[in-house]
Amino acid sequence: MRPALKASSAASEIRIAALSREEEFREAVALQKSIWNFDDSNAIPVRFFFVAARIGGQIFGAYDRDRMVAFCLAVPGVSATGQPFLHSHMLGVVPEFRGRGIAFQLKMLQREDALQRGIGFVEWTFDPLQLGNAHFNIERLGATVSSYVRNQYGSCFDAVSGGLRSDRCVAEWRLDSARVKAVLRGESVPGEIQRRIEVPADIGVIRRTDSQRAQEIQDRVAMEFEAAFRSGLTVTGLDLTSAEGTYLLGAAA
Repeated sequence: MRPALKASSAASEIRIAALSREEEFREAVALQKSIWNFDDSNAIPVRFFFVAARIGGQIFGAYDRDRMVAFCLAVPGVSATGQPFLHSHMLGVVPEFRGRGIAFQLKMLQREDALQRGIGFVEWTFDPLQLGNAHFNIERLGATVSSYVRNQYGSCFDAVSGGLRSDRCVAEWRLDSARVKAVLRGESVPGEIQRRIEVPADIGVIRRTDSQRAQEIQDRVAMEFEAAFRSGLTVTGLDLTSAEGTYLLGAAA
């Protein structure tokens, strides 16, 4: 694996570094189980971390002193047109360390490393019903969305998904684009909004208490995204209020 990159925050005293050793990979496996309650069938095993490190993937960990409190894993891919990209498969932060900007630091290191290697595109998937995560991807990082995948991880993921399909939006992060640069500077990126897709802000509660209604919401959201993407629209924003999250779709920025 290439030499480790490091990033740190004096305010949070969090150290972030590339991972390369077996004991580090084992810590990342343990984090999957503590963060998402994964069992062995859903957790990425140690051997895959070795493979990712060898083939040019990214494996970063965030430490509070000697304790790993977050990690991210990305693997390389090649588009249909032959362009290299990275698929960011996992990023997790233990609950007590959320809200400290650790996920943002990990993504910034991911971006820096990719650009240094001549890779300008990173993708990952996220649950569109997880509005906080969606807002981070779109409004903090500048990712856009133009595709929707139903049941991305199949029936084996049902328990993790709370009984719903593992439907996912695909985040598209064009690392050196004008949009991403502007968003990372804290600037707004204007654009004409042609369609809106709404998700109730209390969807987390609905998932736990009313599975039928949650399924109906997921079905509606899936159909609305698929119709919008067939029309050539792209998610370029997400407004959050106490009542709902509204995906904003228009022409690609």
